[in-house]
Amino acid sequence: MKVEQGPNAKGQGEQNPLLKLALEMGPLAVFFLANSRGAQLAEAFPGLQALGGPIFIATAAFMVAITISLGVSYYLTRALPIMPLVSGGVVLVFGALTLFLQNDLFIKLKPTIVNCLFGSVLLGGLFFGKSLLGYVFDSAFKLDAEGWRKLTLRWGLFFFVLAAINEFVWRTFSTDFWVQFKVFGFMPITIAFTLAQLPLLQKHALEDEAPQQAD
Repeated sequence: MKVEQGPNAKGQGEQNPLLKLALEMGPLAVFFLANSRGAQLAEAFPGLQALGGPIFIATAAFMVAITISLGVSYYLTRALPIMPLVSGGVVLVFGALTLFLQNDLFIKLKPTIVNCLFGSVLLGGLFFGKSLLGYVFDSAFKLDAEGWRKLTLRWGLFFFVLAAINEFVWRTFSTDFWVQFKVFGFMPITIAFTLAQLPLLQKHALEDEAPQQAD
């Protein structure tokens, strides 16, 4: 199995942006719907009652949905983006612990673990002089070394901010609110942060080489 290093690495199938968004957001939508309709699902399908309450039914549905999402993505491109792959792996591990131990703490910790992992990798790479974000987005953005360093630092710190927000939300509010925030809160925050990086991208963008003219 090939792990995708960048969004448009050579030799890999090109995925429709809308389909890619659907594959990334679909499992979260399933998680939200299964949690909000857990009681109805258990009534319609009595076998689900063995899983426990709505959050446990939602966790099982999330695990199935993210497995299908990764499978479809691999089928279409013959490669898997590294971030969804890592996130999916953590979902399966922590989801299994949630169901086996009947403790929703584990699925609530998943965003914290994933974001801390990504943040540590990016900031750790900078410590050793490597702007690892450049290896992921080099095909999408062409920046100078300083631009990649600053962008990697910002994203590394941002991942820790997301981890802190997740910890605050699940410890302070109800499970249902946490599920809603996971689906409808993190995405707007991430989009806003991404848009805030546009000035940096413009400042450090490298100009494309002028095409060579035939003699």
